[in-house]
Amino acid sequence: MTFHKYLADSKMFEYDRHYGECQQQNKPFIKSKINPAHGNSTIIMDLMTCNYVFSKSEQNEIETIIQDEIKFVNLNCKNSFNDYSLNEELIWIDGVSSDHVDFICRSLYDLSQKFHN
Repeated sequence: MTFHKYLADSKMFEYDRHYGECQQQNKPFIKSKINPAHGNSTIIMDLMTCNYVFSKSEQNEIETIIQDEIKFVNLNCKNSFNDYSLNEELIWIDGVSSDHVDFICRSLYDLSQKFHN
């Protein structure tokens, strides 16, 4: 069975199963889902499934990714970027362009593995 870095637009039971797999393999849980309110995606990354947290420098790298996405969405999409939250254990981004969901999810996962593998 192949481990998926993230799940996108899945059913609740699939997210639950993936959450369990993340716990077993000490990996972060990342999911994305289209927000019907505006048509862009919401991405959530939860580190409760693994034994590490993001340092301030990692949070700064993530902040840069988010700020780049905000600029892109506000310039290129009909809907503006909505909101985000970032701390050492949880990332919540609402308003990601469908063109960038894969890139952002993979970037967040790869960043977590770069420092905590």
